[in-house]
Amino acid sequence: MEYMNTSKTTYFYAIGLSYKKADAEVRGHFSLDEHAKNNLLQQAKEAGIESLIVTSTCNRTEIYGFAEHPYQLIKLLCENTKGTVEEFQNVAYIFKGKEAVSHMFKVGSGLDSQILGDFEIISQLRTSARKSKKESLLNAFLERLINAVIQASKRIKTETNISSGATSVSFASVQYIMKNIPEITHKNILLFGTGKIGRNTCENLVKHTKNEHITLINRTKNKAEEVAGKFNLIVKDYSNLQEEINQSDVLIVATGAQNPTVDKHLIQSKNPLLILDLSIPKNVNNNVTELEHVTLIHLDDLSQITDETLEKRKAQIPLAKQIIVEVETEFNSWLETRKFAPTIKALKLKLNDFKIAELDTQRKKLSGFNEEQAEIISNNIIQKITNHFAHHLRDEAIPTDESLELIKKVFQLEATTNHV
Repeated sequence: MEYMNTSKTTYFYAIGLSYKKADAEVRGHFSLDEHAKNNLLQQAKEAGIESLIVTSTCNRTEIYGFAEHPYQLIKLLCENTKGTVEEFQNVAYIFKGKEAVSHMFKVGSGLDSQILGDFEIISQLRTSARKSKKESLLNAFLERLINAVIQASKRIKTETNISSGATSVSFASVQYIMKNIPEITHKNILLFGTGKIGRNTCENLVKHTKNEHITLINRTKNKAEEVAGKFNLIVKDYSNLQEEINQSDVLIVATGAQNPTVDKHLIQSKNPLLILDLSIPKNVNNNVTELEHVTLIHLDDLSQITDETLEKRKAQIPLAKQIIVEVETEFNSWLETRKFAPTIKALKLKLNDFKIAELDTQRKKLSGFNEEQAEIISNNIIQKITNHFAHHLRDEAIPTDESLELIKKVFQLEATTNHV
């Protein structure tokens, strides 16, 4: 699975880290905000990388791209985050070629999500691809791959029940609250941060707790008001954060800050307080656990919650994998076609040269030579010959590279220098 051009040989890689080996703290070190992503893309262009996409969610940070060596991609990641190369090596994965392709299919289909069947990542991949295309960092290979992964994801959503039922970080957080806080309907709940996870959590809180004492705070107040308007909730100014925390029984933090926004100094009340930190990097300082009346739960803890829904989802894995095999096989067939397309094109041009020379000879020899008819017959023969060779090259039982070299040698074709 290599991309070759006249100056260098590069390979397709997937490099990254996820919840599987990296805890929330380490994932936080490699988290990329929008500014960092933009910087990374610009630096990739300056480094001569011709195609690359980057994603960063609460569960994983990944780069998919073409490079001479994976270290080029690792270097870009480390230069734009707090993480070091040494730290990355301890928790990282690096996939090359077909393994990198398979990894993207697995991730995009929800099979590699922290909570099975969570399709949040596919919208991230789509957005990342758009950003890379805008920066002219999306070649035909990567664009086709992203579209294939999106297709597989859609099929899995519609043809399986792997995403049925309410199993997500936001739902798991509400489950946890309801199991651990008695009389939740009458408790004071404060949601700090109204991004996507915050909004989803808010919706689940309203739906399942029947609580009318939910307060929202966001640094940008109008965003909190948009969410509150849907559910008739209370919105307070960011400047009231400490006051609201001290009146709360449950605090849910879903902000997108790069550093903790809540620590023990904000907590003056002695009443029991449950804090759920749904942020990556962690937005609640661990020092809150020094307070005896405070319980801190992070999304990594919530993701361990398994229930009936999750077991039902697991039963759908074989069907999801079969769909991935089908779509991935189609992609690999396209890739093989791309691999020999330049040779077939060169063969067609060579046969066309033969045709032109032969028609010129016959034109001089024969009186009343039927130019139009000869042209049609010759073109049909050329098409049949090239189709025959293309069919031969698609045969999985035949080594494609050997056949390509033989065709080039027999017809004295120039070596192609740009293919996947």
